[in-house]
Amino acid sequence: MARILVVEDDPDVRLAVEHVLLDGGHAVEALVTVADGRRRLEAKDYDLLLADGRLADGTGMELADQAAERGIPALIITGYAFILRELAGDPTKYRVLLKPMRPKELLYAVEQALADHAPS
Repeated sequence: MARILVVEDDPDVRLAVEHVLLDGGHAVEALVTVADGRRRLEAKDYDLLLADGRLADGTGMELADQAAERGIPALIITGYAFILRELAGDPTKYRVLLKPMRPKELLYAVEQALADHAPS
């Protein structure tokens, strides 16, 4: 069971992602803002960060950078892939999953991110 921090400001998407991850056997903490995500990343240890690309107070890439400093892999979920370069500079720097996504796609992307980061 992985401990996953989800930061998503759309309540419907957040709830759906949370349910898919819980049904997949993961422990999930879901938040709404970059500010809350920053505080949680400082206070707790997670196995994965899953963040929306565009949030009301910043971007998921900001959180992904902070998570990377702590050795936590990140997965960005977004419906705005066409502006990732504008938001992130180098879009290849981040693992991205496009919205809308099917539950199986989400679980596969999460498992891949966790496996890619697992110790050999």
